[in-house]
Amino acid sequence: MPSPLAKSVRLARSARETRLLLRLALPICGAQLAQAGMGATDIMMTGRLSASDLAAVSVGSSLWMPLMLFMTGTLMGLTPIVAQLLGGANTQRIRPSVHQALWVALVLGIAAGLLLWFSVMPIFMLMDVPSSVATLSAAYLSAVAFGMPGVALFQALRAFSDGMNHTRPSLWFSLLGLAVNIPSNFVLIYGGAGLIDLFGPGLPTSLQELPALGALGCGIATALSMWTMGIAMAIYIHRSRAYGEVTLWHSLTPPRRNMIGELLYVGLPIGISIFVEVTLFTLIALFIAGLGEVVVAAHQVALNVTSILFMLPLSLGMALTVRVGNSLGHDRPEQARFVAWNGLAICLLVAILNDLLLWLGAEQVISLYTHNEQVQSLALSLVGLAMIYQISDSMQVNMAGALRGYKDTRIIMVITLVSYWLIGLGGGHWLGTRGVPGFMDSLGVYGYWIGLVAGLTAAALLLGLRLHKISKAQCNGENASPSE
Repeated sequence: MPSPLAKSVRLARSARETRLLLRLALPICGAQLAQAGMGATDIMMTGRLSASDLAAVSVGSSLWMPLMLFMTGTLMGLTPIVAQLLGGANTQRIRPSVHQALWVALVLGIAAGLLLWFSVMPIFMLMDVPSSVATLSAAYLSAVAFGMPGVALFQALRAFSDGMNHTRPSLWFSLLGLAVNIPSNFVLIYGGAGLIDLFGPGLPTSLQELPALGALGCGIATALSMWTMGIAMAIYIHRSRAYGEVTLWHSLTPPRRNMIGELLYVGLPIGISIFVEVTLFTLIALFIAGLGEVVVAAHQVALNVTSILFMLPLSLGMALTVRVGNSLGHDRPEQARFVAWNGLAICLLVAILNDLLLWLGAEQVISLYTHNEQVQSLALSLVGLAMIYQISDSMQVNMAGALRGYKDTRIIMVITLVSYWLIGLGGGHWLGTRGVPGFMDSLGVYGYWIGLVAGLTAAALLLGLRLHKISKAQCNGENASPSE
């Protein structure tokens, strides 16, 4: 049994590490909440215009968000690279590594925009999305497409800044994006009629005659916010002294195959993993689109409410990538192992707190999204299911974050493929459309949410086993490069 002194030392070590982790995680969480706030603003504002516009933005978001998060995940490969270079005092390699990420971001941003511009209508036809919703959603996505290169630039620079232990800029410029998004949404969605309701009939005629663009206006506002964040982040990094010896804009490094290869080797599995996770939710949204506007709206509202609370566990996972990477850069595998498991303990407490908040306040929060009582009632029942998977979802995202600090990314991709698509989506679709033959009929939207619970729980168990194996092997001097 450990002595009281040993327990005291361990508690002090845990408290110190928790402070360092939260110092990194809280600004990341603020940035995530600000970006989630943009999504919430889109849903709230279009929901108050019409159910059709709400459904259009909901379905459209389920297409562009996976693309954006695939880009984000791929570029997140830069974070552990920078963190380990910084920890090992190898700062001269950071600038060219970031430049390779910027080249990759440019290609990904343009490709994502082209996909949104040209391929969405065939997808809507394949998934039997109602024509009225599909038309509005295609217009929304055509506007969002122009913002994809801007958000790719922002995410590459954010990955660099996070890896340098400088996470506050992502908060500042995400808040700036939200500050642009809200008024732009209001003006472009509601047009002159909305301005008259807000300010009265004394407005100039030119403002009163602004057209109400609905879902299209929402897409334009989103693109404006994306470019605002990217450009502002670039200007800040150019002028700030917070990045020490790394003068990022001193001269541009041309594309280098080996460095781009390293980034993609670490980052592409992260991007695929995040894409797989998000497309789980995307495909569910598309599968239930044929169940009616009330079901689509309720699903989106419930998902949005729970996603906001998920921001802190997600941010802890991103901070764990940096802390584990720094520890390994210092050649301290025992410290890296302690950092990982201490972070998981903190995450578990946060997940329990999130469940308590959902239990106490879900009904009041849902009422802010819509006045439709049918949507409110269905969304509240879905939130009840979400409370079940909050813990497993929070744990799996932090285990994945710790593994990324080890640059052990390929196994995460395999686990997410099996857990999310086979168990989560496959099982959920079976329950949603067929139920359990001989025992219960098809469960509709509830079947899909039960699939979510099963998939996320499986991911948490498998990632936990992998983290235990990799961290122990590193401490024993084995498998020094788990990504190889």
